[in-house]
Amino acid sequence: HPRMRSLPGVEAAGVGLSLPYEAALDEAWSAGATFAFVPEKSGVPAAWLDSALSSIPEDLRTGHFALLTSGSTGRPKLVIGAKARSEALARLLHDVQESEPVAEAILALPLTYCYSFVNQWLWARVMSRRVVQTHGFSQPDTLRDALRRSQSAMICLVGIQVPLIAGYFAAERFEGVIRVHFAGGRFPQNELDVVRRCFPNAAIFNNYGCAEAMPRLTVRHAEEADIGSDVGCPLPGVAMRAGEAGELLFRSPLGAVALIDDEGLHRIAPEDWTATGDLGRIEAGRVILTGRASEVFKRHGEKIALPILLESVGHSWRGGAAFYRERDSRGEEGHVLVLAPHPGDEATRAILQTFRERHPRALWPLRIESVEQLPSLPNGKVDVGALPSLGNKIVHWRQRI
Repeated sequence: HPRMRSLPGVEAAGVGLSLPYEAALDEAWSAGATFAFVPEKSGVPAAWLDSALSSIPEDLRTGHFALLTSGSTGRPKLVIGAKARSEALARLLHDVQESEPVAEAILALPLTYCYSFVNQWLWARVMSRRVVQTHGFSQPDTLRDALRRSQSAMICLVGIQVPLIAGYFAAERFEGVIRVHFAGGRFPQNELDVVRRCFPNAAIFNNYGCAEAMPRLTVRHAEEADIGSDVGCPLPGVAMRAGEAGELLFRSPLGAVALIDDEGLHRIAPEDWTATGDLGRIEAGRVILTGRASEVFKRHGEKIALPILLESVGHSWRGGAAFYRERDSRGEEGHVLVLAPHPGDEATRAILQTFRERHPRALWPLRIESVEQLPSLPNGKVDVGALPSLGNKIVHWRQRI
């Protein structure tokens, strides 16, 4: 249940209204006052949020909005966007995502997630399309009903939801969905057969960006590349480059104007190069991701990129998969693979065989564990921080170190 928060001393439309939050959000967007749109159960202390709102300068208190994210650090961050910029981005996405035939957006992700907010709610508002609210996979029957009734619809998903599609909707063919968008994590390149079977009439897009981009930097058709880490070319007007350490940077006239974190307010000027939080490279104008900074490290001198290892796992495993980092008994950096649901012995052997064929031993996981279901954050991404302490994990294999 999201909520709107006003700036101290400012009467912001949508705050304290006894309206459904969708109506309150529409009214807040129409009003001049800046507002923050955050999950009711964000885990962020109210005092932190109040302090962040209080620090917004006067020139950003009208014509703007703010969304809460934890980014790649796990620490709260309030990202401030300009309403006019985001409306322009919604129009641009309408063109590059070939959305003119789309009549409705079916919500399967929280609107407080920047990806869903701009790609679906704001797009629908700007282009006068219909929004169909569901509770996503927390209520799969409701989502199924909405998809069955869909007509020329678009849906936005994250890669971790593909196993849920396979599990809940294995016998379904939602022919009314004509656009399926993925963002916010690993693109499910190796599970596209599941997506195409469930949505036989849909064009599938790999979308890449970050909250600071509000949130889009690149878009590509699924068929344009054979690897999920190829996220395509930057949008018109967006510039991207790789820094000396491989960090991806961008400049966008449609991105956020400022952010607030534990260190205070940071303005983003048009000429600034802003870090995406990811590592990667530019090849022939295309952006190739290596992983987030926390997902790339060295073990026994070998460079490990966890997203690349996840692609390898996907060749022999169609369920959920995620890594968390752990030091081995000698203090060397390593990683643990967690699968969901629990695999059989044959599936475990197939994964190990893939590692043997594709990667030197230094890149193998310390252990292969499993749980019934991977934990997720409100935005649908895997809650990597929760993986080490999960109860009821089964250990299927471990390295002898």
